[in-house]
Amino acid sequence: MNNIETTQAIFAAFGAGDIPAILEHLADDIVIEFYGPAPIPYAGTWRSHAEARRFFETVLSSVRINQFDPEEFLADADKVIVTGHLNLVALTTGRTIDSDFVHVITLSEGQWTRFRDFMNTAVAAAAFTVG
Repeated sequence: MNNIETTQAIFAAFGAGDIPAILEHLADDIVIEFYGPAPIPYAGTWRSHAEARRFFETVLSSVRINQFDPEEFLADADKVIVTGHLNLVALTTGRTIDSDFVHVITLSEGQWTRFRDFMNTAVAAAAFTVG
């Protein structure tokens, strides 16, 4: 698989909630960076394969996916940039997270080594804030 195909496979596995299929394509020393404040349960930096599992488990157990549409995959050397739109519901509050996103992924030898998520984190934080 090339870098775009690997990334598309991971995105399909995420949409299906298939964490083992995601993990197959992650390097042991993967770094995941999800920018945002503490109300977002999966915000922060996650380092290692085990933490990546916890990251994806946390995401998938804290939201209901209404829409997760990657729109464009752009590859340049060891990077894949994905743009798209998502619509999620925070399960703790029932509030909607509706945002465009940009993911910047670094790959080595066919595996993700770094994943950075950029979206409207103010919307996500508001959706997870109780009160």
